[in-house]
This record gives sequence, structure tokens and C-alpha cells, in this order.
Amino acid sequence: MVYSLTYRRPPHVSSKRGSIASEQTGQSIGGSTLDDSHDAAINYGIPEALSFDRIIDGGTCPPCTTRDFMNYLIYIEHAAENLQFFLWLKDYTKRFDFLSENDRKLAPVWTAEQAEAQALAMKDNPAPMKSISAETAAVFKGTDFAAPKATVVEVARGNPFNTPPMTPDNGERDSLAPAEYPWSDSGSTLRSGFKVSHDKKAAGAFDAADIKLQPFTIQPFREEISRIITTYIADGAPRQLNLSSKERAALLHALAITTHPTAFRQVIHTVEWTLRHQAHQNFIRWTICNGNRPRVIFARGLGVGGIIGGIMAAILIVLSNAGRGWRVLSAIGFMIGIATLIAAWKGMCVVLHGMHHRHLRPWELFAEDDDASSVMEMKKGSFDSFGASNSYEDQPWIAKYDKRNVIRKVFDREVWIQEPALRQIQDTIFLQALLGSVILTAICVGIFVALPKGNFY
Repeated sequence: MVYSLTYRRPPHVSSKRGSIASEQTGQSIGGSTLDDSHDAAINYGIPEALSFDRIIDGGTCPPCTTRDFMNYLIYIEHAAENLQFFLWLKDYTKRFDFLSENDRKLAPVWTAEQAEAQALAMKDNPAPMKSISAETAAVFKGTDFAAPKATVVEVARGNPFNTPPMTPDNGERDSLAPAEYPWSDSGSTLRSGFKVSHDKKAAGAFDAADIKLQPFTIQPFREEISRIITTYIADGAPRQLNLSSKERAALLHALAITTHPTAFRQVIHTVEWTLRHQAHQNFIRWTICNGNRPRVIFARGLGVGGIIGGIMAAILIVLSNAGRGWRVLSAIGFMIGIATLIAAWKGMCVVLHGMHHRHLRPWELFAEDDDASSVMEMKKGSFDSFGASNSYEDQPWIAKYDKRNVIRKVFDREVWIQEPALRQIQDTIFLQALLGSVILTAICVGIFVALPKGNFY
């Protein structure tokens, strides 16, 4: 089964941030989607079986799972913080809904009217002085460029040996990442040092935004919100979201009043819009390619070689005294070469497609060779909501893959594609390549058949 012959794979979406607030419609986490995801997915060349919601809900097979999506955002698009924050808020909303009614009343809903009023107030009042790091403040200390004390923010820095746990609810202790430290009955860690550290860094972010927050609060999940601020929101955070200064200030104002999930309404719209209409679309386009870059370039070379071979065969037959019917033999080279070139131009190798195989990604190649504990640590870290930054330059597979010669990269290890929808997309592209090859081959062969004999030999 294939899709329509007019199918086109999703176009690449550039990472221009722009203003997307006006383009967002519908609901976000806790509701449906930002728009009609089914119609939008089909229009972008993404079938419903590979929709964003299906991937996030775990309804797809490799290489289109949530894990594969996360790896793509880490290693290819370098924007995994969006998905990490999205998954955290989705989990946080569920845990907040499980709280007792009395606990939920402590954190009032942040209404749209409050958000609009806050936006108008921010327009009327001048923006506070931009915060600078402690290192920069030390350089300018004692000079005319020294910053006021309130603008110096101690930025949270990721520690690869430290995985702070999430704040659980009263009935459930599970989260997106396992806790390394015991919990108290009130839902906060027994390690008070982490709480003080995150509270201080969050207070610095509030001070930089000229917000007065009471240091003690009985609102639920206040400690977890402090960790979110120091991980995703504060300027210079290890997983800082790509937010404008106005969006960051508006979010901090909302979090100073409540820990209700609706405080993240505007920010999650920005994050989810980026995931749905940029990252997801680019991920499906990238996943359609079944070979690595050296293999695709090699396939393009084979396609060009086949076309050149067909041209040379046709010329030799035309220059001879052979009958016109022999010139049809050049169609073999044209057919193979054009089909291979069209498929390779769309990132596919026809040889791999014939077996429904794909190349292993560079970070997958050496997973068996690396220590099992280190591999599990890397997998856990990407889905840890409060982990370190998403830097991967020190991972061992990078040096190993760079040492591989080009021939080994062209013929890297393969694995079967398990996702049926992805195989159907590739079947459609392969059929399009065959049909295009038949048409172009008929034109080329027809031209050579129409030429008169050369009778040179």
C-alpha cells in the first residue's frame, strides 16, 4: 500500500523564531491541539500515523518513537529543551490535577485576563535593566560600568553527576526521571541544600525581572517550579528556552503569583508551536532518509554513472550500422540511473529500500560497544527534566565515528524499519522515482532512436 502519487515529503522548516503568538489557535496541554493536527499533518506530507500526538503518546515504532525524536532534537536540530520542557509540563499538569481540592486552591488559575493585564502593564512600565552574569560583574567591579547589585544573577549550571528529582504529588512518586534522593511526606526532598540552591537562583531571576517574590510559600510544587526556572527560564540556564524578554518576564510574573499550570499558557503555546510546525516536520523529513550522508552521495554517484552509461551505449549504437531496435538497450542504463538519482535526491538508497532497511545513526552504532551504564545514563539524561545541558561533544561515539573511513560509512550496519507508515512513505517515493524514470527514459531513448545511422563501423 502506498500513498497518493502526488505525495510530497514535508519541506524543511527553517528555525526562524519570528512572532508566532498570532498564529497559535486552539488549546494546548490539557486540551486538544493548537490546530487541526490531522489536516495540517496531511498538508505537510505527514500521515496521521506519524502525527505529533501519535509520536508523543508512544503509538509509533522505530525509527519514529519519542526516543528517536529526542535524539534528533539533541544531535541534529540542537533544540531538545523544547521537547524536554513540553514533556515535563504534560506530566506536571497530570500531577497537579491529582492534588486534593484544598491544595489546588492554594495555587489559583492564571486567567487570560490576568495575562493581558500583565502585558499591558509591562508596556506602560520600562523594562528592567538586563541581568548580567556574576563573572561579568566581577570584571566591571569598581568601574563606571559596574552593574547594580540586584541585576547580578547567579546562573544555574548543569552538573552531569547530579540529577535532582521531580517534586511528586501526594499519591504518585513517579515522574519523567527517577529520584536519587528520598522524599519527605510534604513532597519536597530531604536534601535541603538543593532546595536552598534552587531557591536562591530562582530569586535571582525574579530580582532581574524586578519581581518581588515572598521566599516562603505554601503553594504546591513551589520547589519544583524553582528548579524549572533555573533550568529553562532564567537567562543563561543550562536548557534555556528560546523566549523573548517579554515572554520571560510575563512568565516570571505569573509564577510569582501561582504555581498553577495555566501560568505557562503563553510559553507552552510558543514551545508547542515550534515542536509541531517545525521540529516534528523536520524530524519526519529526516527520518524518511534511509541512508547516511556518505551512502546517499554514493547512491547519487551511481545514478549519474548509470545515466552516463546509458548515454554512451546509445551513442555507440547510433554511430554503428546496427538497427534502430538495438538502441532500446540503452534504456537499461537510463532506467536504473534516473530512478536511483531521483530516489537519492530525496535521501533514499534504493538498495536499502529494497530490503526496507536503514543505516544505524552514528550514536546508535557504538551503543553495544560502550559501557551499558554510560549508555543508560545518556538515555536517562535526555528525558530527565532537570538534567544538565544537552551538550554531547564529550560522548565517546563522536571520536569513534570520526575515525571510520568513508568506505565503512557507506556500508555501515543496517537495521529493519519497523514503522509501517514510514515504509509506506518510502514505497511511495520509490514508485514516484520509477515512474519518473520511465517517462524520462522514454524521452531519452526516443531521441536516440530518431537519429540516423552513423555507419562508422
